[in-house]
Amino acid sequence: QVQLVESGGGLVQAGGSLRLSCVASGRTFGTYVMGWFRQAPGKEREFVAAVSRSGGSTYYTDSVKGRFTISRDNAKNTVYLQMNSLKPEDTALYYCAADLRGPTEYGGTWYPRVRPDEYDYWGQGTQVTVSS
Repeated sequence: QVQLVESGGGLVQAGGSLRLSCVASGRTFGTYVMGWFRQAPGKEREFVAAVSRSGGSTYYTDSVKGRFTISRDNAKNTVYLQMNSLKPEDTALYYCAADLRGPTEYGGTWYPRVRPDEYDYWGQGTQVTVSS
C-alpha cells in the first residue's frame, strides 16, 4: 500500500510559479516510479511528468517541457513539480501517482507509462488556478 498527499497548489497569475509537493508513505519510496497528472473541468485526466525510481530520469508531456521540472527526494519520501511560466491553460486539479511496475532505467532514453489506469495509487489532488 502507498498513501500519497499533495500540497502546494494555489492561485497564481500567468507567468508565475508554483511548486507542488507529494509526500508518500507505506511501501519504500525508491521502489516505484512517480508521476504527476492533471485534470481540468470537463476534460480527461492527462499525464504531465514522471520521474524514475532513482530520480535520474524524467519525462514530460510536450506542453510543459521547458517550464515544469519534476524531481524526487527519496530520503524525504517526496516528489516535487516545479512549475514556472504558468499559463491559464495549466489550470487543473493536479494529482501525484505511483506506478509500482513502471519501467526501469537502462541507460538509454527512459519512457515511463503515461496512462492513468497504469498507475496504482493516487493522491487526493491539489488545485492550481492560473489567472490571465
